[in-house]
Amino acid sequence: MTRGPTIVRVAPSSGARGIKCCCCRCCECLNIGYLMSQHGLIKLAEALLGSLCQSLLVKYGMSEASSMGSAFHGFLTTAAACVLTTSILIACYVLSSNSQHLIRQSIFECTFNSVACFMYLSASSYMGVAVNIYLYPRYALVNMYAAYPAMTAVYYIGVVVGIIHGVDAYISYKYFRGIR
Repeated sequence: MTRGPTIVRVAPSSGARGIKCCCCRCCECLNIGYLMSQHGLIKLAEALLGSLCQSLLVKYGMSEASSMGSAFHGFLTTAAACVLTTSILIACYVLSSNSQHLIRQSIFECTFNSVACFMYLSASSYMGVAVNIYLYPRYALVNMYAAYPAMTAVYYIGVVVGIIHGVDAYISYKYFRGIR
């Protein structure tokens, strides 16, 4: 059975490109309009909330990493990997509208978001158990113990980021299949 050539469609760029300065546009090579699109806002939310989790883990959790064990390291690894990949995707999409349409048509975007959703949700549940078992007793005894509230916020935010990645996976799957 012979198969014809694969046709890849690239939609024309929508919105204004570049940055508006007074009466002209600067840096028209940038696809700044992407950041205001639905997909761009979802990616920004993933990157910002993931970065917030990562910074809270590093600032408040490093001293308690030995007591939380692999839950801490698993969540930190998940946050670092997902924030890095999401940041690279945002950079690619802002620098080239063609890459935005080509990458979104591939299975990568759907697969990455599905895996990120699973990783965030599983790391959050594991972190929640570890925080409540190991850090809560210290929080109840020690005045001004900051690690417990910070790590609690981390696993709550991790659930939110996991849900956002799940929604993005669903939207990416619809885009991949051509369902609008």
